[in-house]
Amino acid sequence: MATGDVIMLVWRGENRDEGDFQEFRVAAQEGEVVLDVIHRIQATQAGDLAVRWNCKAGRCGSCSAEINGLPRLMCMTRMNTFEPGEPIRVAPITAFPVVKDLVTDVSFNYEMAKKVPAFTPRPKDPETEADGHYRMQQEDIERVQEFRRCIECFMCQNVCHVIRDPHVTGRAFAGPRFFVRYAELEMHPLDTSDRRELLRQRMGIGLCNITKCCTEVCPEDIHITDNAIIPLKERVADQRYDPIRRIARRFRRSGSQPPDDPGTVAPS
Repeated sequence: MATGDVIMLVWRGENRDEGDFQEFRVAAQEGEVVLDVIHRIQATQAGDLAVRWNCKAGRCGSCSAEINGLPRLMCMTRMNTFEPGEPIRVAPITAFPVVKDLVTDVSFNYEMAKKVPAFTPRPKDPETEADGHYRMQQEDIERVQEFRRCIECFMCQNVCHVIRDPHVTGRAFAGPRFFVRYAELEMHPLDTSDRRELLRQRMGIGLCNITKCCTEVCPEDIHITDNAIIPLKERVADQRYDPIRRIARRFRRSGSQPPDDPGTVAPS
């Protein structure tokens, strides 16, 4: 059984410019996570402390915060991972405006979600899919299932330096959470929509310089950079900058037809 007091430094305030950390001391109890201690502070010392949470099982992503400077889920961060007597600093995630205390305004992410074109399946083949079911290979299923593990804790959005710099992006950068969503759709073998130009022009895929900070904080161990962002970048580059495609686009704009084989020379 843990003994002694736990020192919690909890950020309080309604905006980042005027808020500050407030110290609380609570008795240590065995088996607790950070969210348990925050709830005890809320129940016994600070009834007006604002904190967002829902499942307390690492599935909803609601209780994300910065604990000793690292983005974590409060419900999945056990108190026994800290040294006895070590002050534990709990702050709201940095990338989004503060509503109050540990609650931030993450509506930016919901606005970005509205811009994702919906899944558009191809028509079913009446010969091979007469029973009304689509056919997919297991490897295709496994590829997109990784992306569906996202719990929308927005910690990947929080650590993204592009999102943190509004002078660079404004609202024209979707962020890693939504590149995962785009990858899920673009890599689905039954989807027929082409979102590559949208990713290039309006979602800012080119602004990501693949530092992998988003992958490092993902609580679901999604390989955001390697399996989602880099393949999307490759698809956009292939569609936009491939030299053969560029020649074909030039001919289409001029109304001419490109030669059947660019490597051959027409007879004189």
